[in-house]
Formats: sequence, C-alpha cells, structure tokens
Amino acid sequence: MPLIKVKNLKTYFYTEDGVVRAVDGVDFTIEEEKTLGVVGESGCGKSVTALSVMGLVQMPPGKIEEGEILYYRDGKVIDLVKLNPRGKQYRSIRGNEIAMIFQEPMTSLNPVYTIGNQIMEAIILHQRLRKKAARKKAIEMLYSVGIPAPEQRIDEYPHQLSGGM
Repeated sequence: MPLIKVKNLKTYFYTEDGVVRAVDGVDFTIEEEKTLGVVGESGCGKSVTALSVMGLVQMPPGKIEEGEILYYRDGKVIDLVKLNPRGKQYRSIRGNEIAMIFQEPMTSLNPVYTIGNQIMEAIILHQRLRKKAARKKAIEMLYSVGIPAPEQRIDEYPHQLSGGM
C-alpha cells in the first residue's frame, strides 16, 4: 500500500536569467514499510524533489507548476500540492507524519544536545505529548530505523553516532 505517490512533479524556479526546471516530470511511490533511495548527480533535483514533498520550496522564486503529491492517510488521499504549505493542515502533516533530515550533517542535529532531546522536541511540538511519552516514542522511532540499542543511544550526542549504523 502506498504512503506517498508522486506523479509528474514539476518544480520550477523563476530567475532573472529565465526558468530553471529543477524537477521536470518526476514519478515515484513510497510504499508502506519500504525504503526508497533517490540517487543522482549533483544538481539533478533530488533535494528539490524532497523539498517539494515537504512543502518547503521557497516561493518565489520556486513553484510547483504541475503534478500531484498524493499522501495516503487513514483510507483517504490528500494531494499535498493543493494544500497551502503554510496552512494548518500541511503543518500538521509536516513534522508529525512526514519529516526530512537535511543532507548537511552539521545543520541536521545540534551537537550540544542529545539526539533524544532533539527528537523529543519535535514529538512534543507536533504530537503534543508529555516528556515521558515523547521519550518512549523517540526510542521507538530510533528502533524503527535500525539504530542499535536505542535505549542507550537516545542519551548520546550526535558525534557519538556512526554514519555507518
């Protein structure tokens, strides 16, 4: 069963020098309990595709010109392209149900806070859980992505985690 289905996504940027077609007709499906890897050379649109799904394309100069980003939730299909990226519904989905870890490691996690505190902060903000419940949820999340010994790792700092986990 799909979680997200992207159809004919076109995200363009309008500059003084003309139109940059950063994403020009991308299709993919992210299935439940599956991993999707997106590979390509630098500048081919991988990050802009992810930013488009997250509703984080800077407008202007960027704009999703065409396509669908279908999000399947509770038996319903929501076309994220049709939502206001700054609106309440999109913000509720972003960070709570769909999240992104940005590729620049030095800006992904703050080195002075434990990974647990950083994950818990997002959970408390988006899911309105108390600290104890947020910690439990954070451990479950670490476990679900294959982090070994999540009960111990949650109290470690980003530099203590290996990139090869």
